[in-house]
Amino acid sequence: MAQGIAVDALHRQSARQTRPVYWDRACEHLMRRDRILRKLIPAFGDESIAVRRSPFATLARIVVGQQISPSLGRDQWGRLVRGCGADPTPERIAGFGEAELRAMGLSRRKAQYLLDLAGYFGDHGEKAERWVGMDDTAVVAELCAIRGIGRWSAEMFLIFNLGRPDVLPLDDTALLKAISHHYFSGEPVSRFEAREVAQAWAPWRTVASWYLWRSMDAGAIEY
Repeated sequence: MAQGIAVDALHRQSARQTRPVYWDRACEHLMRRDRILRKLIPAFGDESIAVRRSPFATLARIVVGQQISPSLGRDQWGRLVRGCGADPTPERIAGFGEAELRAMGLSRRKAQYLLDLAGYFGDHGEKAERWVGMDDTAVVAELCAIRGIGRWSAEMFLIFNLGRPDVLPLDDTALLKAISHHYFSGEPVSRFEAREVAQAWAPWRTVASWYLWRSMDAGAIEY
């Protein structure tokens, strides 16, 4: 038990995150433009998105969270962190075999994706330094060339690592569910309808998306 507590503390320390500088300005804009966000934003006080500093750890966590609920994703990420003894790095992941990663709770495919991701960073880690200066479209295109990274994963990276302020991840089922709940009385919502609602949020669609996620989940969404 003591070892687990120590690892969790190390994880929190190594995953220190930064509140985006644009957050307060975005909140003021959204509360002026959207009646739902006018109520939601004050409900969460000083909470905000947390931007991670490690590109590899962000992408690894995104891979772990693919196609599962946020709560299950948090649980599986915690198991991986404990298995690694700290936030995963390319070197730590590359040191495991597929069977060892699966023993930490990952599916076979996700274990393979993580190993491929570790290999990519081992061979092309310098590319990650350029992503900060590239526009959203270029980053998405480069990330989608990595096995296991699709558009949803790339957009989560834009939001949770690069801190891009105007990303609308329409492939995210949790976001569509939140839009359905708050704007359509629970009726199914199409991507077109979600995009129409989100027009009022620009240029801060990332911030609006975060508050909608937060309103539907007991824990803050993070990657």
